[in-house]
Amino acid sequence: MSSLLTSPLVDLDTGAVIAHPAVVDSSGTLRAAPLPMVLELPIRVVLSGAGALAPLHEALRRAGRHPREAILLLTGPCQEQERPPLKAGLDGLRTIGYLLGFADVGSEGASLELVTNSSPYLLALNPDLVARIPGDHRATAVARSVVTLARGIGSHVMAPGVEREAQVAVARGLGVRLAHGPLLAPGPDGKVRVPLPLLDESPDTIMLGPRVQELLIPAVTLPEAAKAEEAVAAFGHEPTITSVILVDEFQRPKGSLDRSRFLLSFAARFGHALHGSKPAQRLADPPRTVPRTTPAIAAMQAAGRDSARVYDDLVVTDELNRCLGIVRVSDLIRQVASVRS
Repeated sequence: MSSLLTSPLVDLDTGAVIAHPAVVDSSGTLRAAPLPMVLELPIRVVLSGAGALAPLHEALRRAGRHPREAILLLTGPCQEQERPPLKAGLDGLRTIGYLLGFADVGSEGASLELVTNSSPYLLALNPDLVARIPGDHRATAVARSVVTLARGIGSHVMAPGVEREAQVAVARGLGVRLAHGPLLAPGPDGKVRVPLPLLDESPDTIMLGPRVQELLIPAVTLPEAAKAEEAVAAFGHEPTITSVILVDEFQRPKGSLDRSRFLLSFAARFGHALHGSKPAQRLADPPRTVPRTTPAIAAMQAAGRDSARVYDDLVVTDELNRCLGIVRVSDLIRQVASVRS
């Protein structure tokens, strides 16, 4: 078990770090790291059965981490006759909660048929392939085909070992969103700096308005198991709060409490007695989420799909569906109006 990452895994579109290298110390202990973590796992280990995977599970347990916080990147070949037991092993890992990926896709890694049938979360290009971009048009063509495959099966693509800005530019152009490598290593101040993409200043793009991440404001969050009276206290603490977002242990939104509708439930006779000690989730609406790269006009369209909740706050999420904050529809309206005026 080892980590493929030598630097943080970065979202090239937003510059956000979404995973860190898993670190194993000299004693062989997996050190707790900001989640999630990416670990390399040879396919032969999965084929060896549950016993061979026990050290992985134990290492995570000792580090205080859950399988949901680990992305396993499978390496090495798989023979035709080994596919049934491999599928059984991967199904078992997925059931436990691990996110699965394949390394060296499009090169000497697993066959494309195996990759496709395994429904992976992540496809990692071969580092040598990335190193040849953009000078080798054949390498670029292979990377483009992997991106097309990933879109067809709902997977993310990662470009490992990025060293030059030209590689980032080509990767972005192909649709690769995730990367790591020397170019993206943290600087002396600990910050990661991603080369900016060329601005698209075409009239059509400008008319879409800014992305919602530029209009982001902090969200007031509570655990999804919080009692309704805790939400009442949160709203009472600050009169400008328009919503409370219920999140799970990984900060993924699970419910949305609109201030007006929620407090109205308590204004009725016996409202506190009926709801106060019960889970707030009972009174929550499904969260209306938008990825942070969504243009303002597209976010407004999403807000308008439900006429009963047209002015509810939108929850802005990252690549792993974690809550980054909220954006208010009134702010979207002002931004779009100013662009079009």
